[in-house]
Parts: sequence; structure tokens; C-alpha cells
Amino acid sequence: MITYQSYRSGDEQLIVNLWNDCLPQDPMTKKRFRHLVLLDANFDPEGMRLAFDEGKLIGCVYAVRRKLPMYGTDLEPDNGWIPFFFVHLEYRNEGVADQLFQEAYDFLKKHGRKQVFFASYAPNYILPGVDEASYPEAFQFLKKQGFETQYSPVAMDKSIVGFTRAPEVTALKEKRDREGYSFSAARDQDLYEVISFASEKFNPDWGRAIREGILQGLPLERILIAREQHKLVGFCLYGGYEGIPERFGPFGVDPEQQGKGLGKILLQECLFAMRSEGLHTAWFLWTGETTTAGHLYKKAGFNITRKFHVMKQHL
Repeated sequence: MITYQSYRSGDEQLIVNLWNDCLPQDPMTKKRFRHLVLLDANFDPEGMRLAFDEGKLIGCVYAVRRKLPMYGTDLEPDNGWIPFFFVHLEYRNEGVADQLFQEAYDFLKKHGRKQVFFASYAPNYILPGVDEASYPEAFQFLKKQGFETQYSPVAMDKSIVGFTRAPEVTALKEKRDREGYSFSAARDQDLYEVISFASEKFNPDWGRAIREGILQGLPLERILIAREQHKLVGFCLYGGYEGIPERFGPFGVDPEQQGKGLGKILLQECLFAMRSEGLHTAWFLWTGETTTAGHLYKKAGFNITRKFHVMKQHL
């Protein structure tokens, strides 16, 4: 007999085991599950819906709403998220996922949510959205549930074995230096400004990632900044997410300063710093393929490795 309930203490290993059986392209560890889910300030056990068959875990859907504002006082009261779901292979197409999703919707509606996203949740998102190539059944299921694709970000990787600075970018950096720009590693005195700049100019989650990365031991020399005279105009870093050195980002240049090649310079300096540490690869999970950043990455030799669909449904 199949029963449904919310997460209870002690379910963690069962969830991780089933996760790894169902999502082979994106395996999980107990430590990552603890940090990304259980210790998330927005975690609510009621939102994690589980299906059991005679004590055997066969399905999981995780629904979450914001209890702690990402920035300022904004709790995004209309929004809910489903960051992940999975069902045992032997129980698919038998209504288990439908029931779990209905319980997830009920949880979100009880808290006043009017729309639900898969899976663009911050902080602590696992993946930006559903990877149709890796999980075609999941993508089709979400469409049948009424989710519609909002946009499709891509993940990119670049081998930095043998990386050297491009002469034309080095020449551009020298030109910008003469014009009053400077490029350097961040110091303590820069941190408040960098975090505020990232949050206000781009995304509050970027500021959070920088702050938490430093608290978890991110070396300041992995944060590079650009200034025009004394004004901060750009930054990039690596190793900020989950302490993974080869994970690049976040990265941004003041929109008012774009067109001057500052992003190109910061990216090259960052890749050089990564290679200087002996790293072999730079990668990130989320950018728009046709955006300015996407074109910059492609020109720098990054290749698309995965594509995701961020999806949305009105409750």
C-alpha cells in the first residue's frame, strides 16, 4: 500500500539513495543534501512530500517558499518553487508523481502562493531547471502538469590546461590601466562594496553567494574587482559556490561600463588565476546562451555542456 507523508527526521539517507538511483547525472551526498536543503533557512519539512510503499521510499517532491527575504524585506509572497523531484523507476506513470505534486501545490497554496517555478530557486538551487536531454520523462511530466517554459539557460565548461593570456586582451588591459582603470584581487576594505554592488546591480543571490563563500573560507584572492578611479565597476570570482574551486562565478560588469572590454579582461584574469592554482577546468551552471555574457564566454572558449528549462505554472 502506497502512503504519503512529509519529511521526518531520519529520512535523509533514504532520500539521498533514491535521488542517486533516479538522477544519475546529478548525484547527491548526505553532506550536500544537509547544506543545500536541511540547513536552508527556508526549509519546511511539510513542503518535502514523500511516497512510501510498505516502508520503501519510492518518490519525493520538494516544495519551498521564502521565509527569509533574499534582499531587503521582499518575501516574494506570490512565488513558490519546486527545486527537485524524483520517483522510483518501477512506480512511474502510476500516479505517484501526480499525488506528490498535488500535495506540493496544496502546501504552497496554503501559504498563499499563486505560482510555482521549476526550478529557479535561490539560494541553494541544485540545477537551474529541468535538463530535457538527461531527463526527458521529467520534462514531459512537467508539461503535462501545466508548467510552461520561461527561458532556457545553459551550463558551460572550459578546459584551462595550457591557458595563457591573449595578447590582444593584455594590450586592452594596459590601455584601460592608462585611462584610470585598475584590476586587482579584493581586500577586506572592498567586501561591503562588492557585496552591495553584486546585490543591487545584478542579483541579491550573488551578494549572498559572495558573503557566504567568504564565511566558508573563500580566499579573497579568488575575488577579482575592477575600478574606474575609486568607483567599483565590475567583479568576478571562482570557488564561491559550495567551495568548489573550478566553479566560476558570479561575474558582472556595471551596465554603464559595458562595451569597454572590462568583462573580457576580468574573465581572462580570473582564468589565469585559476590556472595558477593548478586548476584544469572552469565551469558554471547558468547563463543565457544568446546574452552578452553568453557570447563573451563562447569567444573565450567555453562550450555548452547542458541546457535547462526554467518552467512556471499558475496555481
